[in-house]
Amino acid sequence: MKATPLLGWYRALAIATGVALLVFCGFMVAKYGFSTAEDATTYVAMLHGYLYIGYFVVTFLLGQKLRWPLGRLVFTLAAGCIPFASFVAERRVVREAAGSLPADEARQPAGV
Repeated sequence: MKATPLLGWYRALAIATGVALLVFCGFMVAKYGFSTAEDATTYVAMLHGYLYIGYFVVTFLLGQKLRWPLGRLVFTLAAGCIPFASFVAERRVVREAAGSLPADEARQPAGV
């Protein structure tokens, strides 16, 4: 359920950031474990970095809108840098955000 455009953006960026981080971890193993894919590792790292910047901004805005406490906001922001944590955080945020958004926003179409 997409109750607000921020929630939709959060879901997409959390999944993309998590996947990019896992791919980046694989490239780091290849680079330092097998001395291969050194140039590709740089590009994958940059991709994850750009995705994380978007994830950070959207997560911060969503946290402000949902009035998260500071500890929760920091954990959710850090989830984009911990392998598999962004997937866990995404499921938890979506489940809790669907019930905590105001009723008029929950009925509003996603693009408006």
